[in-house]
Amino acid sequence: MTKQELVNQIKQKSTYLCVGLDTDITKLPKHLPKNKEGVVLFNQQIIDATKDYCVSYKINTAFYESQGIKGWEAMEETLAHIPSTHFTIADAKRGDIGNTSAQYAKTFFEVLPFDAITVAPYMGEDSVRPFLDYTDKVTIVLGLTSNAGSADFQQLFISSNNSQERKLYEQVLVKTASWGTTNNLMFVVGATRTADLENIRAILPDHFLLVPGVGAQGGSLAEVAKFGLNKDAGLLVNASRAIIFADGGENFALAAQATAKAYQQEMQLHLNQ
Repeated sequence: MTKQELVNQIKQKSTYLCVGLDTDITKLPKHLPKNKEGVVLFNQQIIDATKDYCVSYKINTAFYESQGIKGWEAMEETLAHIPSTHFTIADAKRGDIGNTSAQYAKTFFEVLPFDAITVAPYMGEDSVRPFLDYTDKVTIVLGLTSNAGSADFQQLFISSNNSQERKLYEQVLVKTASWGTTNNLMFVVGATRTADLENIRAILPDHFLLVPGVGAQGGSLAEVAKFGLNKDAGLLVNASRAIIFADGGENFALAAQATAKAYQQEMQLHLNQ
């Protein structure tokens, strides 16, 4: 899916919601088996219930990799069930020396045909370049994350070549943006960091931002919209647990649908402002 196709979907549906399929096998409703089949059935029903209210699905690969080969099969079957109208993200946070990253890129862009993957830029351009070499795919770089540990490195002040101080995450955004374009690069910005979002949007006025942390982590959708929206919307706001585990019983899909619809309706208001 191209950037323009994603923008068109956002405008058509009046939503920039991304549903996170962080499917913890231990939290499946009691009536579903705690195995691959249960995970796939759960995910399929979540997708069917929410697809009208979102434009993207993000699969957190850790919840599938931890289940071994059966987990990989569940991830593949889940991905195959997502409509082609939706932007698919492998939340894998990969990044390594070039030839290793090339294998990661092949895994998540060819073997598992995701539209995008999250990557960690700590090792520099040669660790990200193999993903960017797929011109029809999108690389989503970790910019500023929502966890408390982001203060350990991301928020530290550093001196740039012109001796001006900036935070490390700002340097990552500026440098990484030069490696690609607004068509093949997005950035992860945590919703609990809305105080920094206005600054980030000034640095990256035209890039899409993937924003986790709304919902269970307490991020404010109104604040994200206020500081993050641009002329193309430019946002994918992810909600995972708040949607998929909105109800732990047999009506889990209906609860997920209601929650996704509520997000969509609020997003529509922000888009129309």
